[in-house]
Amino acid sequence: MFDFLKKKLKLFEKNIEAEIESELKKEEKKEQKHQMEPQVQPVQTPTPAKPVATPPAAPVVHEEPVVTRKRALRIQKPISEEKKQREKQIDKQIEESIESELQRALQTRKSIEETVGAEKKPSWTIDEKKLDELLWDLEMGLLEADVAYSVIDSIKKDVKQEIRRVPFDKGKAGDLVETVLKNAIGHVLKSNNFDFNRFIDERKKPVVIMFVGVNGTGKTLSIAKMAYLLQKVGKTCVMAAGDTFRAGAIEQLTIHADNLGVKIVKHGSGSDPAAVAYDAIEHAKAKHKDVVLLDTAGRMQTNSNLMDEMAKIKRVAKPDMIIFVGDALSGNDAVEQAKRFNEVVGIDGVILTKVDADAKGGSSLSIAYTIGKPLLFIGVGQKYEDQITFNPEWMVQHIFGN
Repeated sequence: MFDFLKKKLKLFEKNIEAEIESELKKEEKKEQKHQMEPQVQPVQTPTPAKPVATPPAAPVVHEEPVVTRKRALRIQKPISEEKKQREKQIDKQIEESIESELQRALQTRKSIEETVGAEKKPSWTIDEKKLDELLWDLEMGLLEADVAYSVIDSIKKDVKQEIRRVPFDKGKAGDLVETVLKNAIGHVLKSNNFDFNRFIDERKKPVVIMFVGVNGTGKTLSIAKMAYLLQKVGKTCVMAAGDTFRAGAIEQLTIHADNLGVKIVKHGSGSDPAAVAYDAIEHAKAKHKDVVLLDTAGRMQTNSNLMDEMAKIKRVAKPDMIIFVGDALSGNDAVEQAKRFNEVVGIDGVILTKVDADAKGGSSLSIAYTIGKPLLFIGVGQKYEDQITFNPEWMVQHIFGN
C-alpha cells in the first residue's frame, strides 16, 4: 500500500539528510577552529579583582617625615579605619558584580534556549539553491505518485519553512526530516474532520444518503458496506436500487441486501430512478427506518445528460448527504471526477475504494484537500467489514511505515 509514494518520500529524506550532514560537518570544523583561538587569549584578559581591592594608603605616612610621632599616630588611626571600610566596600562591589554577571549569563542562556525551543532555528541554513533543487525532485516524485499539484505545493511550502526552523543534530537528521514531512502531509489531511455517526444521530429520520460516482468504482459494494457499518451501531436501513440503467446493478444490490437482512426498494430495469428514490423514502418514513441508502447509475462526469438526470434525483430525494465514491487506482482522475460531481450536485463527503491495492497513494492524499470535502471512509478489501473510517494518522502511519 502506497509503495510508490513511500519510495519518493524516502528518496527525498535521503537527499536532504545528506545535505544536512554535509552542513553539520562544516559547522563542526568552524567550531573546532573557533575553540582553538581562546586558548591563547586567557592570559591577556584576566579579571584583576585583588589589585583593585587594595588601594595605596601607605604613602600618606611616608610622605610626611616632618610630622611628630604623636601626630603621625593620630593621623594613621583614622586612615586605617578608612582603609578597612574601603576594602569592605570594594569587596561588596566585586561580590555584587560577580552575582550580577552570573544572573546575566543565566538570563542570556535561558533566552537562547527559549528562542531555539520556540523558533527551532538552527545556527546554519541549507543553501537556498540546493534546497530548491531537492524540492523540485520531490515535486516530480509526488506528481509521478498521482498527487495533485495543489497538494504538492502545500507540502513544499511547509517543508521549506520547517527545514529552516528545526535544529538538526548530527546523527538525528533523518528522523527530523521524516518529522518535517509528516507535519507537512498531516497539514494536508487536516480537512478530514467529520464525525459520521454523530451526523446520523443528529439528523431528522430518515436520513437520506445519495451515492454518486462513475462506473466501476465499487459504489454498490460501498453501499452494502455502509449498511453493515450502520447496523453495527444499531441503525436500521433501507436500500434504494436507483441504478435502473443497468439490470445487473439491481440484482447485485439485491444480493447484498439479502446477505445483510436489509429491506431493498426496487423497480424494473429502465424505470425512473427518481421514482425509486421517492418510494424508498416513503417506505422508510412508514416503517420508521433510520437511514435510506440511495444508489444511482454510474456515469462519466463528461456525460451532461446523465449528470442532469442525477441532479433530478437530488431534487426529488432531497438527500441529507451526497457521497462521492472514487477509485483510488484511478489516481488524479478520481480527483477530477470528484470536482465535476461537486459542481453538478454538490458533494458532502468521499468514499475511496481499493485503497489496499493502491501502490501510488496520490488520490488518497489529494482528493479531500482538492475539493475541500472530508474523506469519510476508505475501502481496504472486499468484505463488508473492510470499509473503515478514515483517520489522517492512519494514512501518515502507512505512508511512513515499513
